[in-house]
Amino acid sequence: MAQASARHILVESEDTCNELKAQIQGGEDFAKLAQDHSKCPSGRNGGDLGSFRPGQMVPEFDKVVFSAPLNEVQGPVKTQFGYHLLEVTERQD
Repeated sequence: MAQASARHILVESEDTCNELKAQIQGGEDFAKLAQDHSKCPSGRNGGDLGSFRPGQMVPEFDKVVFSAPLNEVQGPVKTQFGYHLLEVTERQD
């Protein structure tokens, strides 16, 4: 069964999400930005969500995590929790 590892940054607005994405693309450290800005408890760990299987996260999240290229920041992805930047760090099919 498929399994993936990912990290994310959760914020309240799409604008903030886009600003953080631009900072990451400009060389800022994803983990540091997650620690400073993420509303999710995973932010303390640099946004690391660990390993999970399809169906363990909300559908919008799964769709990106199980299809996006590895190690490329995706987003903003809107869910019921807010706006996410996602980075798939590992995936096994």
